[in-house]
Amino acid sequence: MASRYHPISLHLDKCIGCTNCIKRCPTQAIRVKNEKAKIIKEKCIECGMCITVCPYYAFQGVVRGFKGVSSFPYKIGLVDPIIFSQFNTDIMPEQILGAIRACGCDDLYEVSRGSDLITAFTRKYLTLQKKQPIISSSCPAIIRLIQLRFPELIHHILPIDSPVEVSAYLARQEAMEKHHLKAHEIGVFYFTPCPARIASFIDPVGTKQSHVNMAVPIKSLYILINQHLKSSSGKSSTHFYPSGKGIEWARVGGQCKALEIDEYLAVDGIENVIELLEEMEYGKIRNVKFLECQACTNGCIGGSLNVENSYIAKNRIRILGSRYAAFEPGAFSVPAEKFIFTEPIDPLHATKLDKDLSKAIDKLEMVEDTLEGLPGIDCGACGAPSCRAFAEDIVQGYAKREECVVLLKQRCRN
Repeated sequence: MASRYHPISLHLDKCIGCTNCIKRCPTQAIRVKNEKAKIIKEKCIECGMCITVCPYYAFQGVVRGFKGVSSFPYKIGLVDPIIFSQFNTDIMPEQILGAIRACGCDDLYEVSRGSDLITAFTRKYLTLQKKQPIISSSCPAIIRLIQLRFPELIHHILPIDSPVEVSAYLARQEAMEKHHLKAHEIGVFYFTPCPARIASFIDPVGTKQSHVNMAVPIKSLYILINQHLKSSSGKSSTHFYPSGKGIEWARVGGQCKALEIDEYLAVDGIENVIELLEEMEYGKIRNVKFLECQACTNGCIGGSLNVENSYIAKNRIRILGSRYAAFEPGAFSVPAEKFIFTEPIDPLHATKLDKDLSKAIDKLEMVEDTLEGLPGIDCGACGAPSCRAFAEDIVQGYAKREECVVLLKQRCRN
């Protein structure tokens, strides 16, 4: 498989091979060899779980491969409502926006606008689409999960780009018209809560090219905002888009609430999503029109590149959503059909034992035979997340049976 950009880096000097990461990785994309972790990029969905669970901070989100923001004559920051949840509710959104603008943005554009456009599109789409439930396309980690583990469900994905991409396009178009700029003169950068979103800009799904030029982790922005908030006083004159429904997209259940339907399921946490998709694969999900699946606990506010506790952030989003609930968006300058996917979402086959089908079948038999000789307790001491994964590694030549600690102890006793 071709090498692809990866938004998670591993600092080997911090890694002690504790195996916390291999036990929590939802796609078994990590191995521990010689007391150091290793990411199998082809299996990784960039959910950031390894960043969250590592007690030694060995995993970190990285931003590479983007053209520098300073090289653009005109710079636009995409502000996700997640950022509002990182601060107390007595700090008004206008103040936060003013602080962000003071960091060097020529203009700001709120992702809530893109959320409202997609909400309007989804309402119409649900009335026309007979094959349900429809799975939200807002979380890139979930889309990649479906590509890897549930390819039969690809056709259930809502065929429209994320609010971030929609907002990036609208922001650039608005700046071009307002300031008579050319597209290449405008740099659009997004303050991201997770590494999966970073990867989606360089390797987009459903479309040929992203409208975002660069991503900045919210963790990095948080420090700068705090500095400007302390040095300024009062409200900022920066315009705020007060969409309660758009703001609530930041938490799990927010998309469903905006749709104003009853037949939905909102699921957060990658393990819970996997369990739900397995049920859907077996045809057990019935009388449901829409699935909102979020890889992170509590939704995007639980992303590994955020600062605040996700439960506290979730409550703040709920308060802000209620505060601006009466707002109704007007007509959009661009029709939603502009953002419908133009490229197919293809299955990913990172778990193939061999490209040749006959060889793959032979290897599968070898895996089953090898598995019978393993203890089957999935302890992870061998550096693989499960005995089956260890058996596959043995067959592929990546590991040796002697590396099983349990079998080694049994031999020592005998």
